[in-house]
Amino acid sequence: MKKVSVIVPVYNVEKYLEKCLNSLVCQSLEAIEIIVVNDGSTDNSQAIIDGFNEKYPDKIKSFTKENGGLSDARNFGIERAEGEFIGFVDSDDYVSAEMFEEMYQLAEKHNAEMVICNLQKVDENGNVTQKLTQIPNMPEKINLETEFSVFSDLSYFACNKIFKKKLFDNKKFKQGIHFEDIQLIPQLLLSCKTIAQTQKYHYQYLERQDSITKTHTEKGLDILRAVEDVEQTFYTSVYSHKLKELKGFQILEGIYSFLAYLAFVKDTSTYQKMSLELKKFIKDRGISRREILGYKRFDTNYILSLPLKKKIYYFLYFFNQERIINFILKKN
Repeated sequence: MKKVSVIVPVYNVEKYLEKCLNSLVCQSLEAIEIIVVNDGSTDNSQAIIDGFNEKYPDKIKSFTKENGGLSDARNFGIERAEGEFIGFVDSDDYVSAEMFEEMYQLAEKHNAEMVICNLQKVDENGNVTQKLTQIPNMPEKINLETEFSVFSDLSYFACNKIFKKKLFDNKKFKQGIHFEDIQLIPQLLLSCKTIAQTQKYHYQYLERQDSITKTHTEKGLDILRAVEDVEQTFYTSVYSHKLKELKGFQILEGIYSFLAYLAFVKDTSTYQKMSLELKKFIKDRGISRREILGYKRFDTNYILSLPLKKKIYYFLYFFNQERIINFILKKN
């Protein structure tokens, strides 16, 4: 039996795919399968996949399907995975050679249902632009009943984790939405008793120029819908009494993450519509401005830990100075 199945959705990434797959076929963990799902690519991606499939037939399992989006491709891979654990790697990213061996060993050592590593953003030349430390204030083994603050502290990327396959028995990535990781990964965490972590930066997240300059639209409202889905699962979970941590999650993902997206919405009418949705989200949950500004992540005040520009933006928003924000948006 394979220990880890790594699912790689592929869509028109011929420029980056070889580096991604090279990092996976060179994994020190031998009992691994790499499930490559070509989600309707129209470039040379399939030829690259075929080359790896021919060279590494014992590791690569390739599939082609009509384009259905990231969630559909991941779910397609999950259904065909034979590993005890499942991991996800985006096809323009790459990982360290020891990533899945160390994470699997931690899962075995601590009987963990989910294992997390750090990740870092890199540019197209491989230069590290930002280190994304996940849960620096936590031990290697995390018992969620006693250390549930991780629920509100964690960044909910799918790609820097491995998951016990059984977690996907009743949960899949939601199709037709953006921010599918925020929608699903917290729900999977709520099904866990024990998780583990390594502080090594195993995952290299490529910040592509075309993703930096992408247009921000009403699709950002999917963040709020994702949080609502997580709330429903939370209230039926064994952790439903931990309301302080739920509020922390609502503040971090529903408010701060949403505002970080909203800051890049250039169309004034779209900005105003989304802002009204956020204000309703806050009001419906009875979250006060004091709670938002006082929110702590990793035992540190979150807003005060941010870069100056973000601080200014958030303070302007929370003190109802949107006229100034709209003026700045028009200027830019």
